Amino acid sequence: MDALSISKAVLGGYDWGGRAACIVATLWPDRVKGLVSCGKGYNIQNIPNAWMPAPADEEMRYWYMYYFHTRRGEAGLTQNRKELCRHIWEIWSPTWGFDEATYNETAKSFANPDFVDIVIHSYRHRFGGLDGDPKLDEIENKLAEQPHISVPTVVLQGGDDGVDPPSVEDFDRSYFTGKYKRIVTKGVGHNYPQEAPRVFADAVLSLL
Repeated sequence: MDALSISKAVLGGYDWGGRAACIVATLWPDRVKGLVSCGKGYNIQNIPNAWMPAPADEEMRYWYMYYFHTRRGEAGLTQNRKELCRHIWEIWSPTWGFDEATYNETAKSFANPDFVDIVIHSYRHRFGGLDGDPKLDEIENKLAEQPHISVPTVVLQGGDDGVDPPSVEDFDRSYFTGKYKRIVTKGVGHNYPQEAPRVFADAVLSLL
């Protein structure tokens, strides 16, 4: 934002992008007009408590995270990245009938030379197995407190999300202190912006 001379903006994203948007919204709220968070509404990792087990059905959905903690998983992502990531797309969004051309557009990024290193480090770091960049310790310490988000927020969740299905009760609501709205959409999986672009765009526009 600084490089583009943007003083304030609506931020939106899903998964890793949603996490980045949530972090900026909580630490630099003066730069954020509003937040659209897809999937997990409050998407800030609680790394100090990452050792605590989740319910069994949730742990089962995270199989790939544990796979990436092993030498075999790192080799699998290195050698079979296109096939593995496609499988993950399919189980994350089981009702999304994406075609080969759509997948191939994203799959180009898997050939980046740092792709495997970044993915492996991210999943090992979020479980507390690897340290982050020491230069970011101050930010990590603030996030460890699980701070509230005060900016106006729309949370979008896919009713068919295969990795993080929405619960009936909104357990994230208490983390938001400003204007807040949650939308759960049937027929949409994990990749909300690409599966339901109109709803995503409308959510962004509603915060301008």
